Amino acid sequence: MSVSIQGAFPARRMRRMRKHDFSRRLMAEHQISVNDLIYPMFILMGKNRRETVDSMPGIERLSIDLMLQEAEYLAKLGVPAIALFPVVSQDFKTVCAGEAFNPEGLVQRAVRLLKEHVPEMGVITDVALDPFTIHGQDGIIDEDGYVINDVTTEVLIKQALSHAEAGADVVAPSDMMDGRIGEIRKALEEAGYIHTQIMAYSAKYASNYYGPFRDAVGSSGNLKGGDKKTYQMDPANTDEALHEVAMDVNEGADMVMVKPGMPYLDVVRRVKTELKVPTFAYQVSGEYAMHMAAIQNGWLKERETVMESLVCFKRAGADGILTYFAKNVAEWLAEDAAARQEEASKLQSED
Repeated sequence: MSVSIQGAFPARRMRRMRKHDFSRRLMAEHQISVNDLIYPMFILMGKNRRETVDSMPGIERLSIDLMLQEAEYLAKLGVPAIALFPVVSQDFKTVCAGEAFNPEGLVQRAVRLLKEHVPEMGVITDVALDPFTIHGQDGIIDEDGYVINDVTTEVLIKQALSHAEAGADVVAPSDMMDGRIGEIRKALEEAGYIHTQIMAYSAKYASNYYGPFRDAVGSSGNLKGGDKKTYQMDPANTDEALHEVAMDVNEGADMVMVKPGMPYLDVVRRVKTELKVPTFAYQVSGEYAMHMAAIQNGWLKERETVMESLVCFKRAGADGILTYFAKNVAEWLAEDAAARQEEASKLQSED
């Protein structure tokens, strides 16, 4: 039953509660904490290597040894999880994407070392074939270039199992093949990986906001102007997203993803309110690049704009956010906490 508030001006002045910082803080409906953050990281082959991503200022591809240092720092900041995305050389890319499930592959080695050196950090791995295919598609294609659903799923199962065996806490199928969540869950159960979580990219749209990510992992050149509209979702649809999410949860997904983020916050809201499942959103590379372009040109304030953008995710209903700003935000939150502690110490010493 909804209750209507009848109070009118001047008895009810809405600005009264906005006048002071303390009252604005007290009535804030949503806040960002470090517990909301997942940091996507690009990993490289080799040692002591770092490469900039021109279309993503401030983001680097890191070799495993440097990634481990970064992960240790993020853990100290309290970031709960990182998501790994591999960058492999062209020599390792094939039509059948066999490198995706190589037990000694880049991701598998990275996961083992992460769980050895930073065991408290949650490790999420991308289950998709586009970094490993010569054509840049997320699956195995036929002679017409169409991604074959069931054949692709068979490879995804092998990839997910190899990640679980390496110690991944969460496998995250981002391929959008029909039925793959159920098949991966079944395979994990049968292999004894009953605690491995599945984060399903359930509502992943065929978006133009992925361009910088494809630059970062080196798949844009392989894609050669192609698109992924035959398996990723049409940006025009939201009812379809609810069907996709419901199917994935019924098949064994522990949590679901909406991707991209800000342009699809209505989808986040519908998923969370109508299905009430753990719901995550990805502030994707294009969103990051747009923010950084405006920030570097002095058109937007960095901290204020980034924090506002993330509060929007929380307001829409996201339980957590994959964002390339995660490290920055964790540092800002730590600085704020340190400043409050320092102020409290000063007041205590004065007493």
